Amino acid sequence: MIEFDNVNVVFGKQPQRALPMIEQGLTRSEIQEKTKLVVGVNRANLTVEEGEICVLMGLSGSGKSSLVRCVNGLNKVTSGSVRIKDGDEYIDFATASEPVQRDLRTRKISMVFQNFALFPWLTVEENVAFGLEMQGLSKAERLKKTRRQLELVGLSQWANRRPDELSGGMRQRVGLARALATESDILLMDEPFSALDPLIREQLQNELLEMQRELNKTIVFVSHDLDEALKLGSKIAIMKDGEIVQQGRPEQIVLDPATDYVRNFVASVNPLSVLRVRSVMQSLDAVASDDQGRKLISKAHDIWLENPGTANASVIYQRDDSFHPQIWSSDRDITTLGKLPTIVSNDTTLREAVEIRYVTGHCVLVEDKNHIVGFVADRQIYHSLLGKHLGEESG
Repeated sequence: MIEFDNVNVVFGKQPQRALPMIEQGLTRSEIQEKTKLVVGVNRANLTVEEGEICVLMGLSGSGKSSLVRCVNGLNKVTSGSVRIKDGDEYIDFATASEPVQRDLRTRKISMVFQNFALFPWLTVEENVAFGLEMQGLSKAERLKKTRRQLELVGLSQWANRRPDELSGGMRQRVGLARALATESDILLMDEPFSALDPLIREQLQNELLEMQRELNKTIVFVSHDLDEALKLGSKIAIMKDGEIVQQGRPEQIVLDPATDYVRNFVASVNPLSVLRVRSVMQSLDAVASDDQGRKLISKAHDIWLENPGTANASVIYQRDDSFHPQIWSSDRDITTLGKLPTIVSNDTTLREAVEIRYVTGHCVLVEDKNHIVGFVADRQIYHSLLGKHLGEESG
């Protein structure tokens, strides 16, 4: 939905002067010392897929807000492209004419700001309807859409109040409703929850995820909070001094930090809530077979897997007895599981796998497309918790 292609953003007079120095690999501080120019974004390359929540994160001054504001023109791109998908074509917002940019902002892109950015003289309902009025919708259409969005964020009863009568969390909900009301495909969120109390912030994070499951927007979310990024993001791009130093799925960032900067960022992360079993499992491909083609998946319980790698690899051998494993899905209470090996999907969280291992006393079998592809036992759990990711042949 959005493609950042070698994007540079330089602040100051005659910003083009900095471009040769950027290409030479000079640092932000070196360029600033030579030119008095500030490099906000340095050769950023990033693709945001449709329906994805991509979190830009980093310390203050890392360039994350500078980059997201290129999408709607709040920051001018010094060089490079910001291509936005519109129907069957891509439009480079950086070089588009002012009327085209205005059309994209009105119809395609919405933004939620950190400081709410509500009009204090308008009611909640009028604030939410503001973007719809800019779209030229009739009063009846504006009212219908506004009421639907206020209901979605739980503020219907506050429609006729002024922003100063609302709490910070409620005002941020108004900002979110205003952005959603235009029904734009792209939602930009620049540290929208950072000024809120921790409990309110967590509540709004949960509400955003719930709304995303229903609306499937393409969201670029700016945050300096790693826990927030890991919770919300289907993709994370970590920035430092204007550069994207690593990008990928949350579990990739945690398991394989690319630099010391990223490694320090993720050092205190609790892997239980972030990692998925697909990232920590012992792959069956790395486990040797016996002369009957079976694979040992638990030395402690003498459990073997027959017909590994096939759709009917669901028969488990314990010594000479055979039995079928049980299947768990997220809608089933883990405490109801029996004392048997358990099959789970490959996107099950490590926290869920640990709880299943505790309740059942057995390893967890990982399934992908109806095939058992690996397992998680004590060794894989311990290695994940300790930050070690070593291949082991059995649990």
